[in-house]
Amino acid sequence: MSKIKEMPKFDRPREKLQKYGTGKLSDAELLAILLRTGTKDLNVLKLAQKILQKFENEKFINITIDELKTIHGLGPVKACEVIACFELGRRMLKGKKSSILLSPKDVWERMEDIRGSKKEHFVVFYLDSRNQEIKREIISIGTLNESLVHPREVFEGAIKNNASSVIVAHNHPSGDLEPSEADIEITKKLIHAGKILDIKIIDHIVVSEKENAFKSINLNK
Repeated sequence: MSKIKEMPKFDRPREKLQKYGTGKLSDAELLAILLRTGTKDLNVLKLAQKILQKFENEKFINITIDELKTIHGLGPVKACEVIACFELGRRMLKGKKSSILLSPKDVWERMEDIRGSKKEHFVVFYLDSRNQEIKREIISIGTLNESLVHPREVFEGAIKNNASSVIVAHNHPSGDLEPSEADIEITKKLIHAGKILDIKIIDHIVVSEKENAFKSINLNK
């Protein structure tokens, strides 16, 4: 059985993680990094695959130390490390809901801290392949009537966060939801750049502080 160190460097889990980030690794590769070593008969990646095949995803998330120790090659130390990692993740995410952005209203709700500002804020929502929010980032803060942004600022963050798609949004302090010529122009530029980079601009939303005050500049239609 081929050892991890005998694999090409670009196929090794740790090297892939360092070069491409977590989004490019499979579940088995991520688990293999946790386990570190395999057994005499199975390299660590094969061992990780064996574990994932034995336990369904939902079961594995809540697995016990005793259940892990039934796998040949997993002693108490490794079992404890895996359990500790899962528990840390649960604690870090406790009380946080996954945000799936599907509509302009969802975006309006996520702009609560910004939509009433007296200056325009240009915001980017980086999304994964399921339209689940990875991160929200303020790209620029403009004057009362103008917000300056460049496509490279949007897509630099998208690439860094391994985003599959993007929703952009900004507030209109005046309360007028009609997009300006500049709003439409930057939307066109972003859509064009997104096509080149294969990162879709799903929508551009204009919001204001009034209840459910939002408007889509969706030029993909």
